[in-house]
Amino acid sequence: MTKAGRLRELFNRPGIIRIVGAHNGLTAMLVEEAGFEGIWASSLEVSSSHLVPDANILTMRDYLNTAIEMNDAVSVPVVVDVDQGYGNCNNVTRMVRKFEAAGIAGVVMEDNPFPKQNSLLERKRELVSIEEFVGKIIAGKRAQQTRDFMLFARVEALIAGYGIREALRRARAYVKAGADGILIHSKRRDPSEVIEFVDAWNENVPLVIVPTKYPSLTEVRVKTFPKIKMVIYANHVIRTVVGAVRQTLREMSETGGIETISPKLVTVNQLFDLQGTFKMTREEEMILSKAEEIVRSIDAERGQLAVLPSYIAGADLALGARAQTPRVLFDG
Repeated sequence: MTKAGRLRELFNRPGIIRIVGAHNGLTAMLVEEAGFEGIWASSLEVSSSHLVPDANILTMRDYLNTAIEMNDAVSVPVVVDVDQGYGNCNNVTRMVRKFEAAGIAGVVMEDNPFPKQNSLLERKRELVSIEEFVGKIIAGKRAQQTRDFMLFARVEALIAGYGIREALRRARAYVKAGADGILIHSKRRDPSEVIEFVDAWNENVPLVIVPTKYPSLTEVRVKTFPKIKMVIYANHVIRTVVGAVRQTLREMSETGGIETISPKLVTVNQLFDLQGTFKMTREEEMILSKAEEIVRSIDAERGQLAVLPSYIAGADLALGARAQTPRVLFDG
């Protein structure tokens, strides 16, 4: 089953789907390791990792390359935050083809104009017309090559201050255009606005929420609203990384060394394990062992001593030491 197929399957199962924002292969792997059902390739996390504003400064190719890196690192589905689709309906067509071909399970596209403003910015904003965004959804759904790939429409009406009625109007139009789900967003510090939308929602299409501004809406409470199917924890990984790195660097500077921080850090062996270094060296040993076995069998058939010729010895140097999996004796 493809990852898009797995995502579809999750939407057909009971319970909520929890996906967490990441910005590279390592953080995506850590999200999967923690037991979450999917990865959110967050435009805020990715742009922050490049130290540029979340305002379409990076290109579609930048986001696609990062999404591929994440997708290669995990076995769970990756859903990509594709902003407004990087342009008009023609850009959306190309975007869907590229992301789907790369094995991405789904994308979330918002009805903001280009260039985007992050939803949590306290600034006045306008949205594109319903007709324009409906056209983008139609283009995206026509472009996909499989039935499993999912395109979610993100409604920014509550963010822009347009109110519940307009949010519902837009969401229903987006469903008729073919959207596989609706992400309803709010920047209020309580979930009342989102809950009002959920209560009024009567379409047979799942809802997605991003409770960044209203963390009091826990999973226990979300489960009491069966129309909500997916929860996105959007930017908590990059915020954790920034805080932890700052704290470590500050302590190193203040104490004049690494003595106090070293016991708090993951070991180098743990990093090697995450990277797949030990797996790599085991595979090297297996290949070298097999090479020796083949050459010995040939020499035995010819009645010669099973001595490795120089070109096999050279393979040892090319592939690495073959005696044992290396052990790290120190973390440095």
